[in-house]
Amino acid sequence: MKKHLFLSALSFNFVLQIAALIFFAFQRTDSTQDAVLVNEAVQTVQADWNRLEYHDNQTRLDYVVLDLGGTVLFQTKPGLSQSVNMAVVRRDTILDITTDGSLSGKIIIANDSAHHFETQKHMLMLSLAAATFFECALCIGYHFYLNHTIIKPFHHLKGFAERIADGNLDIPLTMDRHNLFGAFTESFDIMRTELKHARMAEAKANADKKELVAKLSHDIKTPIASIKAASEVGAALTQDEKLRDNYTQIILKADQINALISNLFSATLEELNQLSVCPADLESANLKNMLANADYLHRARIPSVPDCILYADSLRLQQVFDNIFANSYKYANTEIAVAIYQENNRLTVTLEDRGGGVKSEELPLLKEKFKRGSNARHLEGAGLGLYISDYFMREMQGGLSLENGTHGLKVIVSISLSGRQQI
Repeated sequence: MKKHLFLSALSFNFVLQIAALIFFAFQRTDSTQDAVLVNEAVQTVQADWNRLEYHDNQTRLDYVVLDLGGTVLFQTKPGLSQSVNMAVVRRDTILDITTDGSLSGKIIIANDSAHHFETQKHMLMLSLAAATFFECALCIGYHFYLNHTIIKPFHHLKGFAERIADGNLDIPLTMDRHNLFGAFTESFDIMRTELKHARMAEAKANADKKELVAKLSHDIKTPIASIKAASEVGAALTQDEKLRDNYTQIILKADQINALISNLFSATLEELNQLSVCPADLESANLKNMLANADYLHRARIPSVPDCILYADSLRLQQVFDNIFANSYKYANTEIAVAIYQENNRLTVTLEDRGGGVKSEELPLLKEKFKRGSNARHLEGAGLGLYISDYFMREMQGGLSLENGTHGLKVIVSISLSGRQQI
C-alpha cells in the first residue's frame, strides 16, 4: 500500500513539473504598453507642466520627463532612461508633451517587459526547486520506510538465525505480523517452535533413557548382590579348594557386572564434553551488547560496565546470558534488575527477577541436569539451561551461583579477568 502511495506521489509531482515547464515554455511575454495608462500619464504631465516639482504619478507606470534640450525635469525612480537614445536602446515608449498647442518636451515611459520576464523566470525556478525538494523528501522518507520494513527485519532475522544455529530456541522472533514479510517471519518462528518441541522431545527421551538405566541398574544390582552374597557364603563354608575357586570367580564376575552397570549409569554425563569452550581475551565493552541482545523483552536496565579485559568465550558467554534471561522471562515474567561490579580478579554480573524466588532446598538442585524447580511443573522445559551455563562458566574459569534475592531468584555470574592489565 505504501509503495503504491509513494509511486503515486512521485508520479503526481513529475506531472506537475512537466506541466509547469510547458506553461512557462508556451507563455508569451506581453511587451505592449497599456494605452489607457500611457494616455493618463501624458495628460497628467501636460497638466502639471509648469509645476512638475509638485507632480504626482497617478499610474503604475515608470517614466521620465525631458524638456526640449534633453534635461530631466521629472522621473518616477532612478535608473530609468535619461535620454531619447537610451530609450530607443531599451525599447521604451517615447511621446511628445504639448502645452498650449506647442511642443514642450518628451515623456519616456519605461518598458517593463524584461522585469516581467525575470519575475516569470524566478517563479519557474522556485517551482522547480520546490518540486525537487519534495522529490528528495519523498525519496528520503521512502528510504527510511524501506529501512524500517525490509532492511532492519532482515538484520533481525539474521540474529535470530544465529541464535537458532547456537541452539537457543527459547527466544521468539518478535516482529510485526503486519509487516511486508510478516508471514515469512512467522514461518521462521513456527520453525523455531517445532525445533524447540523436537529438542524437548529429545531431552525427554534422554531423561527417559536415564530413568530406564537407573531402573535397570537397580533391578540388576539386586540379584547380583544376592548372587555375590550366596557365593561368599558358599566360599566360606566349602572345604573343597576347587569349589572355593569357583565361588571366588562368581564373586569377581559379580563385582565386574556391578562396575559395568555403574559405568553405564554415568555414561550419559559424558555428552557434555562435546560442547567446546574456547576462552580468550575479550573487552568488557562487549558485555553490554551481550546483555542487551539477551534481553529480548527489553525489561532490564543495563548499567555501565567497568573497563577491563575479560577471559571468556564470547559465544558461550552470550549463551549463558540468553539462558538466564529466557528462564527469568519464562518462569517469573517480570522486570530484571542487573548490577555489574568488579572485585578482586573477577567481573561479577547479578541478575534478579521479581518472581519471588524458589524454595531454599531446591536452589542446589537447579544447576543439575534435568532438574527444575517446583514452580516450573506446568511450563515446558528440559532443565538443561542452568546446567550447561554452569559448565560453560567453569570452563571459562568463572562461576555461576544461585540465591534468593530480595524480590526473586538472583543469578550471579562471575567472569574471570584476563592476565593482562586493566585497560
